Order: sequence, then C-alpha cells, then structure tokens
Amino acid sequence: MISSSDIHNGRILIVDDQETNVLLLDQMLRDAGYFSITSTMAPNEVCELHLKNRFDLILLDLQMPVMDGFQVMESLSEIETDGYLPILAITAQPRHKLRALQAGAKDFISKPFELSEVLARVQNMLEVRLLHKELRNYNEMLEQRVKERTADLQESYLETIFTMTLAAEYKDEDTGAHVKRISYYSRELAKILGMDAKFIDMIFHASPMHDIGKIGIPDHILLKPGGFTPDEWLVMKAHSSIGAKILGNSKSPYLKMGAEIALNHHERWEGGGYPNGKQGEDIPLSARIMNICDIYDALRSKRPYKPAFDHQKTMSIITRGDGRTHPEHFDPAILAAFTENNLLFRDIFESYTE
Repeated sequence: MISSSDIHNGRILIVDDQETNVLLLDQMLRDAGYFSITSTMAPNEVCELHLKNRFDLILLDLQMPVMDGFQVMESLSEIETDGYLPILAITAQPRHKLRALQAGAKDFISKPFELSEVLARVQNMLEVRLLHKELRNYNEMLEQRVKERTADLQESYLETIFTMTLAAEYKDEDTGAHVKRISYYSRELAKILGMDAKFIDMIFHASPMHDIGKIGIPDHILLKPGGFTPDEWLVMKAHSSIGAKILGNSKSPYLKMGAEIALNHHERWEGGGYPNGKQGEDIPLSARIMNICDIYDALRSKRPYKPAFDHQKTMSIITRGDGRTHPEHFDPAILAAFTENNLLFRDIFESYTE
C-alpha cells in the first residue's frame, strides 16, 4: 500500500529552460511537502541525471532550444529498462498534448501553471509510478522464488533419476562409474557436434537411463557369461522397449529424451539394429550420440561375455570393425567427431573408473 509519506519521498526532476518556471514548480512542490527535488535547464543532461538517480517523476517542458522535450523522451526510452517513462509533460500548446502522450508521456500540465492542477497530477503520477515499481519488485521476488524452487525441484528430480538409473545398473559390477562416464561421453560429444546448451544439459542427464529397461530382464539371461540362445536374445533385446515404456509417459524433457534414447540406442545407421530396424536420420540424434558412447564404454569394460579392452583396441574395433561391431553402424558425422576427439573419451574413462 502506497502511503502519503511514500509519495512525498518520491524523487522528482524538473526540466525547463526557463528559470522562472523551474523556481515556480520547485516552490509549489516543496510547499506541498515534496523534498527530493532536482532541476535542470539543460535538456541534454536529463538522461545522465536519470541514470544516476532513477527519478520517480520527470516534469518535462516540451518546447526547449537545442533539444526539445520529444527528443528527451526518445532518449529516455532507450535507457529506461522497464519500459515505463515517468514523464509529466509541460506545454502551453494544445496540439502538443496528444503528441506527448503518443511519445510516452503519462500525463501533462498546462502553462500557465495552476497550483491545484500541478499538485493533483504530480500526486497521481507518483502514486501510479510507485505502484508500478512495487508491482515490478513483487514480480521479481516471485520470479526469484520460482527459480529457487525450480532449482530445488530439479536437483531433487535429478537425484531421483540417478538413483533409479543405479537401480537398473545394480546387477553390473561397474554401476555408478558406468553411469557417470555415459553422461560425460554424451555431453562432450554433443558439444563437439555444436548442439545448444539445452540439448547438452538434457543428454547429460538422460543418457544414463538408456538401459533402465534391464530391470525387466531375468538375471539368468542378463548375467549369462556365454552367448544367448535365439529365445534368450529376443528377451534381452526387449530391454529397449521396456525402458521406453518405463520412461515414456512423463512430461519431463529429461525423461522424454531418456525414453527416446532407451528405445533407439541399439538402432544402427545402416538399418541393422533393433527393436525397429530404423536407419539414418530416422534414429533420433540423442540415440545416435548415445550409441557410439555406449559401444565405446562396453568395449572398454569387463562384461560377463568379454574382458575389458584398452583404448587402442577399442578404437580399432569401432573404426575398422571386428565381425560384431562395424563403422557402418554409426552416423558418419558422429563417428568422425568421435574419432577426431577419441583421446577425450579415453580420459573420461580413466577419470571415472573406480
């Protein structure tokens, strides 16, 4: 609530090239209880004064030499950050009133001055201006609270994602380290490919959810040390669809991308992957990025069916093939970016190996 004291504390600037007008307005306002009053007869000083003092009201004469009031308003509009010009135009020309309002003035007073009109319009203008500032400050406070609450919720939400992902990876001896590496591989590759900050953030948090569907795969198949029978392989491949179903109905962009990656990260560029045999750009970019990261980490890691390979052998398999993995499986542009920056992936693996 704006009080009479708040209004009388308002910062006022008087701008007029006639000293008699400046003195008259200053005396009127001081006699009415206003005390934070500044004045100038140099219109070219107005912007600098306003930047320094952020006046709540500017009484601005429209007819001045060198720089008229319309030019002053144009300059002020470029520096007033909230778009609100607290201008009370002063004019003796009726035709200037409409033009002044169109230029951004909020009201006007006529010459010669009438005390009651001046005081009424000044009070009304200051009250509106202070209410506007109060509303802006309140909105800024609410916005900050929303940002803080959103950040808290996101942090809690991402912790839940990480815990859920660990639950899916729990049967694997590498657990948390694998999840971390996948995040960093995917983020760095997305950066190299020139993706925007939003995509980079989402793939960092979504990529570890790629194998969440393994929750639905029986242990005797998931942890089998040898090769799969045809029936076992069908069950194993179902983890992609299971993962997409687990994540797919969320409104969260992270979980949406997680579902996208879970479903498609075993698809191959040339069309020989699963579960839907997609090829080329029909495979979402997030899954194409995740695919090569997952293959690299799987080759570097010990699995029930294979030993861990070193970086050099892993790169040879990815770029030349080994009978099971072939370079044709990968998006050529992503493969090139990965190959050119392969030492970065080696460093990530070594930094996050427990």
